[in-house]
Formats: sequence, C-alpha cells, structure tokens
Amino acid sequence: MAQVKKIDSNFTGLRYAEEASPGVLPPTPVWIPLEPNSYDDFGGEVTTVARNPINPSRQRKKGVVVDLEATAGFEQDLTQENLQDLLQGFMFADMRRKNELPSTDTTTSAYTVASGGDGYVAGDLLFAKGFDEPTNNGLKHVDSGGSATTIPVTETLVASSGQNGTVVRVGFQFDAGDAEISAPGGGVLPRLTTTVKDCEDFGLIPGEWIYIGGDLAVESFNTPGNNGFVRVKSVSQNEIVFDKSQGTMADEAGGSKTIKIFFGRVLKNETGSLIKRRTYQFERTLGAPDDANPGDLQAEYITNCIASEFTLNMQTGEILTTEMSFLAGQHETRTAAQGLKAGTRPQIAEADAFNAANDVARINLSVIDPTTSTPSNLFAYIQEGSISINNNLSYNKAVSVLGAFDVTAGTFEVSGELTAYFTNVEAIQAVQDNADVTFDLHLVKANAGISIDFPMLSLGDGLANVEQDEAVTLPLELQAATGAKYDPNMDHTMLWVFYDYLPNRADT
Repeated sequence: MAQVKKIDSNFTGLRYAEEASPGVLPPTPVWIPLEPNSYDDFGGEVTTVARNPINPSRQRKKGVVVDLEATAGFEQDLTQENLQDLLQGFMFADMRRKNELPSTDTTTSAYTVASGGDGYVAGDLLFAKGFDEPTNNGLKHVDSGGSATTIPVTETLVASSGQNGTVVRVGFQFDAGDAEISAPGGGVLPRLTTTVKDCEDFGLIPGEWIYIGGDLAVESFNTPGNNGFVRVKSVSQNEIVFDKSQGTMADEAGGSKTIKIFFGRVLKNETGSLIKRRTYQFERTLGAPDDANPGDLQAEYITNCIASEFTLNMQTGEILTTEMSFLAGQHETRTAAQGLKAGTRPQIAEADAFNAANDVARINLSVIDPTTSTPSNLFAYIQEGSISINNNLSYNKAVSVLGAFDVTAGTFEVSGELTAYFTNVEAIQAVQDNADVTFDLHLVKANAGISIDFPMLSLGDGLANVEQDEAVTLPLELQAATGAKYDPNMDHTMLWVFYDYLPNRADT
C-alpha cells in the first residue's frame, strides 16, 4: 500500500442523482456529472457544545456533537444542457415537454419508438440526438404515414438498432401560404393566422416564447419584424396572438411561403397539484488514498437535498455562470474500501458555455403596454446583471435527530439586478411610478437557445450613477411577481424555454 500525502482538487469530481423519496435513492440511480468551477459550503457543518461546570481547575469538558447542517453549494458555467434537469428542482415543477421520446432503432426513412409516435404529424419539425450514427442526428422533417411506433421523415437515415437516441418535436413548417401575419395596430395585438393548420396542436401556453422564421427565404416572412422571438398571449384553432415581439410586426400574406416556427420545452413555477418537490443526492469524489489503486475512490455524499437558491450571472466580457445551493438532511462519507454508491455514471457531454458578448440575442425591460407587442425598452445596453431564485427554505430540527429531518419551503422569490447604461429618464420614472414592468432574455448558441421571461415585476433603486469621465449608469432592482394581474392565464412568476434547435438566423 502506498498512502498518498495529499489529493489535489483536479482529482475530485461532482455528480448528482435524483432520489426516489427523501433520503432514498432509486434501485439503479443515474449519477449525472457536473463541472463545478468552485464550491461554497459543501458538506456537513458540525456544531459541538462543551460542558463548562464551575470547578477549581477552570477547565471545560470535551465537547459533544449536538447538531449538523448539511449543504451543497457550487458554481458552474451555463451551457445548453447542464441546467435543465436541476432547474426543475428550483422551480418545484416538471418540464413541459413536446413529444420527447426515446428511440433505439431507425430504418432508412423513420425513427422507431415504443409508443407515442402518433403525436407527430406531417409538417412537424423533429430534432434527434444521441444516435451513434451522425446522419440520424439533427433537424428532420416529419412525413405522412406515421403510427404509434413509427415516425417517418423526409430525410434519408442510416438503418441501425440498439441506439440510445431521443427525438423531440421542435417546431412546424406550414403548408404554402397557410401562415399569415395580421397586425392591424390601433391597440390590436399582432397574430399569426392559419386556414388549414390547427394551432392548438402545438401545445403552446400563454407566456411561452417561440421563434418565427427558417433560414431559407421561403421559410420566413419578407417583413423582418415578422420573424424572430415572440411571446404567446393566447392560442385558438387558427390563431396565435403575440403580446411581445423582437421586431415590429406588420400585415403579410403567406403567398407561396412555407413558414417555419420553432418552440422548446417549457419550465415555469406551477400552481396546485402541478407543484412538484424534488430531492437529490450529491456525490463528491475525493480521489484515491492509495496510489497503487487509483480506481478505488473515496467520496462524500450530501443526501435529501432540496434546491434552495439559484443565481444566473451576466458580466461584460465573461462567460455566463450559475450559482446553486441546496439544503440537505445528512452528510455521509465512504472510504475507498467501501467504494462509491451503486448506479450508472454517464460521461459528461462536451458543450460550449454561453457568453455575454456573442450569445445574448435579446434582453428587454419595458413597461407593460397591452396595446402593442413592442413597448419601448428602458435601456439600450446593460453593463452587468443577475437573475436569482430563492425558495426561502428553512431546516426542520427535532429532538432525537442529528441534522434536519425535513425542510420547509417558503415563498418562491424571483429577483434580479441590472446595471444599465442611462439613456433617458423613463426608467427612473418607472421606478417612481411603481409601474408594471416585464422582462425577457434570450440566449442563442450553436443552433440552440434559452429564453427567460418575467411577465410582471416592479423596479427598485434607480439612482443614476454619475462619475467623472465615465458613462452614466443606472442600477435597477427587479422584483418579480405572478403575472395574473396582467393576464389570469399567466399565473406564474418566471418561465423558461429551452430550444433544442433554432435556425441560424436566430443567432444575430
């Protein structure tokens, strides 16, 4: 045996698994890898109390352990995939997915699924990933003639079996001339109208963002403002109404165009029975203590973890980063001889991080105006910003229990901070007027992206910062609230959209 003298941080690793019930793993947990840049309060903090009786020696007795507070906190860069699963824990909700199905086999013209294939119809846009054959991955166009177990596409695939792929519906291509834009103005919101396609088939909800327009001229509208990111206010059989849009929309007939729209999976804080509380276990491997057996790892585990606080940081000239913290029930250690807990441990998928210079497609803060989809932005640029979630958790302690036996969740609190470059007094006035304000942020990278939306918020601070030889800046505090005041169908505080695919034109 060759006992090591030290273990470097680069030989540690971090993974997590969702628990089946508080403190209990499923029979075969999946330990998902993470890429932390740093840790904050990760582990179990022990409290000891020493007896200190009055005695001639004036000495205390040895202390005893009376409490344990376990936490898991870390920071990591933001990529397209590494936030989606854990964010469900912070939002206390399930991701709303659109026909996302596992697929193991392909023919030369179709994907084979166990069930649910009949949720796809001709014209749907499908994105496939995870297949061993590269040709079988990417954006595909769904053809007619499908079934519950078969999803035909117009592209030629490589026939294969036993793969671990996934298909998901990411959009739709309308028949020639079927999609039109109606934007009469005069207080009437713009909308996409159809004659043939039933827009309710898309599964869109109020407050969700979609993207209009493909990369080819025939797939997008001629008017630039009719393409881009738009927020859905309502959906009916032959109409989608938009209350926020990236550009100014105008009347446009479909002509011979086969317009494409793109959408993603949606995550928002839910109400009633849709609220879902998750617990996790975090596994931090701490290297091998014996260099003769480098595969025998020791580790610590934080169990019964509940998502507590989340922050997304944006700074000029930096990668976007996230900070996450979890309150937990217990802290455990395992020696190299005991080994790691059972389960599968997939490799991490390589991905580039979003950055503040090239990947922010739109950031908008505006006073709500129900008569237009393009109210004036309260700033042109920001210097830095952050978005935060706080579930206001508190430990539940009890006699006979070391640590916490449970955690109570408080108010779901969403806030933000922006330092904007000052251009006019409208933002200051909006603070003083306690105006109803809305915020949205859109990130696009490598034909994928993320949208974040606050339907209703109030502003704070607003004290202009004037310094010699510097641009005037305006710090703003954002306090989000339920959007029910604006629209009863937007009874959420925060909504995310994760797009598996966006056209090249979205990255402008």
